[in-house]
Amino acid sequence: MASFFIALVALLIGYLVYGKFVERLFGPDDHRRTPAYSQADGVDYIPLPAWKVFMIQFLNIAGTGPIFGAIMGAQFGPSSYLWIVFGCIFAGAVHDYLCGMLSVRHNGVGVPELVGTYLGPVARKIMLVFSVFLLLMVGTVFVYSPAIILGDKMGGDTQMVMTWCLIIFFYYIIATMLPIDKIIGRIYPLFAFSLMFMAVALCFVLIKDMPNIPEVWDGLDNMKPSAGPIFPCLFITIACGALSGFHATQSPLMARCMQQEKQGRPIFYGAMIAEGVVALIWAAVSSYFFYGGAAEALGASLKSSAPQVVTLVSEGWLGTLGGVLALLGVVAAPITSGDTAFRSARLIISEFVHLNQRKIVNRFIICIPLFLIALGLLWFNIADENGFNVIWNYFGWANQSLATIVLWTETVYLVKQHKFFYITLIPAMFMTVVTVSFLILSPIAFGLDKNIAYICGAVAVVVATGWFCHWYRKNS
Repeated sequence: MASFFIALVALLIGYLVYGKFVERLFGPDDHRRTPAYSQADGVDYIPLPAWKVFMIQFLNIAGTGPIFGAIMGAQFGPSSYLWIVFGCIFAGAVHDYLCGMLSVRHNGVGVPELVGTYLGPVARKIMLVFSVFLLLMVGTVFVYSPAIILGDKMGGDTQMVMTWCLIIFFYYIIATMLPIDKIIGRIYPLFAFSLMFMAVALCFVLIKDMPNIPEVWDGLDNMKPSAGPIFPCLFITIACGALSGFHATQSPLMARCMQQEKQGRPIFYGAMIAEGVVALIWAAVSSYFFYGGAAEALGASLKSSAPQVVTLVSEGWLGTLGGVLALLGVVAAPITSGDTAFRSARLIISEFVHLNQRKIVNRFIICIPLFLIALGLLWFNIADENGFNVIWNYFGWANQSLATIVLWTETVYLVKQHKFFYITLIPAMFMTVVTVSFLILSPIAFGLDKNIAYICGAVAVVVATGWFCHWYRKNS
């Protein structure tokens, strides 16, 4: 448990020290009008209290991502702690803060527009396709997992799961159409609180039991080789909680609701650190489950899926209250993230086609095709017992690839502003190797030998860095 406590303290210090450094580097200005006022439309651009914006941002970027990802990532061993801590402080939180603040400075535009501004029109079009694809994966994953749980409680057959998918999609249609302050602004902070409370309660159980679980200094060997090599698979599996491109699609939602630029560090950097804490707690809980004897004590199997682990642990450790929290954690939380994923996709597409979203019919024109595509993806995966893991792998790779592109975009911005750009350049280079290596290695893509994957990753980062150096010399 010592590794867990050290990692927890490191995250808090990271927010206080490195978060402050990143904030000073960017230079927020409270004399500027934020998009909530300059672009107010009564639908998506609405000023909200800072605490509410933080809670919505935390729930939007979290959902069950830092839970499911941490559960699957913890199977690799204590190396998951290192990625959560260093990834969150030096990559994920920096990525989220700069993306959110750049959106504030550019009238609340989405990530494709930001990428296009700094990397050019071709990159903008690529990012449009990539971000919409990622958001469809998020919407699909975060419909699939609660539908499976609810379906299991009511029969468990494919038809029942599909019925719950349709019910959830019906809710999405309603929530995505309404102004952001009607449902999201009123209910989602409560779900965010329940997600935090659930994590804190489990942390107290860990402190009470003080289980003997693997420590970082015991070695960083892969404890589940069947999941693939630690590099790059761990860095794809644990996305939310360390570094996530999905956050770049969500931060503009709250950039449209902020009242002052100074709120950026607690809202964007702080929400990412909070998500890292949740991921860290679930990584420790999962380590206890898989390697500390908790699975046997709960009468469970070490092959339990991530949603099953959440339900078993919550109900087994926290009783009736845990059952309620588990339901919120693995049903309500992913539904809320799926809702905001489709909302982000609607806004990204509307910006690209210049279709004003004040009229509800214009919102329907964009959303209905998105929902139909997501339903098609679900239909092809529900019958597969390994469907959740397959969708998660696609989601994970797309997620981290988008984060990589955004990190390169933020690097170009910092160069143009004559600021210390290495804070994003180094994470961008690292994630370039990760995403390309995983694409070559993973069975969902090429499925080649890991040595070939590593060579391809090295070539990719050399090419990307060479392009950057050439651009830098021309513009310095």
